[in-house]
Amino acid sequence: MAQIGLYPGSFDPLTNGHIDVLHNALAVCDRIVVAIGVHPAKSPLFSAEERIEMIAQEADRLGVGEFVTVTTFGGLVVDAAQSAGATLLIRGLRDGTDLDYEMQMAGMNGTMAPDVRTIFLPASPDVRHITATLVRQIAAMGGDVAPFVPADVLERINRKFS
Repeated sequence: MAQIGLYPGSFDPLTNGHIDVLHNALAVCDRIVVAIGVHPAKSPLFSAEERIEMIAQEADRLGVGEFVTVTTFGGLVVDAAQSAGATLLIRGLRDGTDLDYEMQMAGMNGTMAPDVRTIFLPASPDVRHITATLVRQIAAMGGDVAPFVPADVLERINRKFS
């Protein structure tokens, strides 16, 4: 039986940190479902459709597209995992702050869905500092975000802020 992992997040925008976690997740899972959280109260920089395109294009560029599917979800992440047939939730960790928050979430998710386990993957040192929030803020102020995002995502960000 294939090991399927669900990698949830906003991915707004897709960053090199997200790619790092995705790459590492593929070392422990046969398939990854990247699940974009969509919440009507939030105003993302990129639409869900744009984020799906960015993730799928980058997975194809990296040669892992056949192992990655991209979807959206609006409810509980454990429900999204179960719907996708995933038994693992993939969570990237940058620092101790992430760990504290993610441990609470893992406990809650584990109680709601004991058949879905959370695994933590540490971000590589060269991308540990990257957050999508900071990328959006830097781009909005005219800063160069090229070191933090894939080239295709950079083009899309530049178009948004031109």
